[in-house]
Formats: sequence, structure tokens, C-alpha cells
Amino acid sequence: MLQELGKKAKLASYELATLTTAQKNNALECIACELENNQAEILIANSKDIDAAKQNDITDALLDRLLLTEARLAAIIADVRGVIALPDPVGAESEGKVLENGLRLSKRRIPLGVMGVIYEARPNVTIDIAALSLKTGNAAILRGGKETVHSNLILVNVIQKALEKAQLPKDSIQVIADPNRDLVTALLKMDKYVDMIIPRGGPGLHRLCQEQSTIPVITGGMGICHAFVDASANVEDALAIIENAKVQRPSACNALDTVLVHKGIAGSFLPLLAERLEHNAVELRAEPKAHIALSNVNAKNVHVATADCFDQEWLALILGVKVVDDVEEAIVHIREHSTEHSDAILTDNLTNATRFLNAVNSAAVYVNASTRFTDGSQFGLGAEVAVSTQKLHARGPMGLEELTTYKWIAIGDGLIRP
Repeated sequence: MLQELGKKAKLASYELATLTTAQKNNALECIACELENNQAEILIANSKDIDAAKQNDITDALLDRLLLTEARLAAIIADVRGVIALPDPVGAESEGKVLENGLRLSKRRIPLGVMGVIYEARPNVTIDIAALSLKTGNAAILRGGKETVHSNLILVNVIQKALEKAQLPKDSIQVIADPNRDLVTALLKMDKYVDMIIPRGGPGLHRLCQEQSTIPVITGGMGICHAFVDASANVEDALAIIENAKVQRPSACNALDTVLVHKGIAGSFLPLLAERLEHNAVELRAEPKAHIALSNVNAKNVHVATADCFDQEWLALILGVKVVDDVEEAIVHIREHSTEHSDAILTDNLTNATRFLNAVNSAAVYVNASTRFTDGSQFGLGAEVAVSTQKLHARGPMGLEELTTYKWIAIGDGLIRP
């Protein structure tokens, strides 16, 4: 079965690679319209996944990722139309030059080909991938988690109907519906048909793909995100930023996991932070110095941090808290515990801000801003396929350009090499 999916995807990718921007945008508008026309059926299918997930005691974080509502579906449709409005990177040429022998050279942007994307309880990812893949002329084989089987089946069915209306191959976007995990391993070996593997999930999935895949892998979607509150930070701004980064959507990979506080302000700042977050029922996991600073705070929301607390992507209303001597200790802590996703410094000291920006090597590094901005839509890229936390070939939110590669174009006039 998988080999047949691969063959169909590869054939579709050849046609997609030569489409005009107008043809691709028309297909995306067809998808947006079909999503609108099938909203009721999509939400019914999603409710089946939600009911099954609750029966299987799925965590609140995963339930939140899994849930589709009218508002979320409307936002997904808006993102599809947002991708239509973005420039098409395919065909763009750069680094044009003419050599002394008269050979004209340039780099031309082209699609990757076929992407295999493995992800968990996120039906919105199905649409994001489809939109970005089609805009960049790529085909995609999707493997969502068993929690999203009903949602993904109807979403891909809607996408394929839209593709047929746009007179494009419906096999451009395909889904592996069978939950058998052996199929994931088999997908990782399909280098004859698949050009890139993108896993979006926990460390176990990333490790499996890196160890088993014969196809290039871009890992992303897991974040242990930090904010360092410097002694010079504006307290009200820092409290608001931390609250937003932790509470606005705690199940997201760019949600805050650890707050590091300069020792000079820990005694005054941490009680204010605890009071601010208590209204949102956020649990604080504090190392010894931070726990002392919080000794007079409501004990039910403050717990002593265990050894592994600072290596946790919480995906919940839990926040690690630690007191550090200065920006240098904060940088060392982040180097030891970060997944190089998103990290921030809250400061009014330009020297410390510059030091932090230069020394912290995460995909996104912030000064006085919430880590929740690490997102393709927020960065003006439209939707995203993943947030890459590695260094090759893309970092951060993977939008349109990150789903392309290039080829050299060489034009001569009867030239031969001497």
C-alpha cells in the first residue's frame, strides 16, 4: 500500500512542479471553499476523535491540540487564504552572474518533491501542510496520530475533492489512515519516492526518524522554552510577557516552560509572578533559591522542583522557576536544558540583551517579547509545516521558502570546457 502511495505522490509532484502561481492559488481557494462547505461534517468527525480521546484518558494538552471548533476552523481557512496572498518562491532566481567564458549562471528555486510528514493530535496541521505544499509545488504523504483518524480522513477527503475541482491530481495530498506503527518505519525507508521527512512530535518520534530514516529528516515541534528576567527588566512588562507565554496556549510548543530570574530581584519579583499566575492556576516548580523567595506564597501552587523539572516540555499550566546569578548563568542553563526552540531575555540593559542574542543559539531568540510568536502565521509566513530546531536546512517556522531547494541554471552559447 505504501509503495503505491509513494508512486502516486511522486507522479503528482512532477505535475505540481510546473504549475503556475495562478493554478496553485486557485487550488488553495478551492480548498478554502470546500472547508467552508463541509464545516459541519468536519466538526462531527472531530467530535468522534474527541470522544475517543476522552475515553482513552488523553491529557488535557493533547485534547486541546486535537479540538476543532468553528472559530479554529475559520482561522485555519483564513490561513489558507493567507497563503494565497504570499509570494510564490518557486521559479525565483538569485545570484545571477556571467563568467569570463560567457557562461550565465543563476540559482532557481524549485520544490523539494514529496514530503512525508508525521505528526500527532493536530488536525490543523493537515491543512497547513496541504496549503504550504501546494503553494510550493510539493506533494505530501501525511501520517497523523491515531487520535486524529476521523478528522484527518475527512480533511484529506475535502482537500482531494478541491484538487479535482481545480483539475489537479488528487494524489498530491495523501494520508496514511492505518494506525499501525510499522507503517511509520516503512515510510522512513521510502527514499525512492519521498524526498524529505518532517516529524512533529515528542523526542521518541524524533529519535525514531533520525535512527531509522534513509531520507533526510528535519526535526521540529518540541520546545523547552525559557525566559530570563534580568535585574533591569520592567517588572510589569515582564509579568505580562511571562503570563502570555505560559497561559495563552500552554499546549503549544512555543509556550514557556522555565523562568530564570536574576538574584537581585528574585525576592520581590517571584512573589509577584506567583500572584499573577495563581489566577490561571499555574503550578510553579521552584529550585531551592526560588522556593525560598516564594516561601510566603500560597503553598498549593508552589512545589519544590525535582531533578528533571528543567528538562520538561510541560504542555500544561506548569512552570519551572530558578534563580540565577546573572545573564551568564542564564545562558549556561539554557545551553544545558534548551531544545533550541524559543528563548527570551526580559531586560532594559542593552549590553545584556546583546550578549543573550549572541550567545543563545535557538531557532528564535527574543528581547522583551513572548515566545508565543514563534509561529509561521505570526512571522508573516502564512501557515507552517513545522518549527525546525535543527541547523540544516531550515530553522524556525518552516514556511514557503523552507519547502523549496534550488538548482543551478547554466546558459551558454556553444560553450565547451577547455
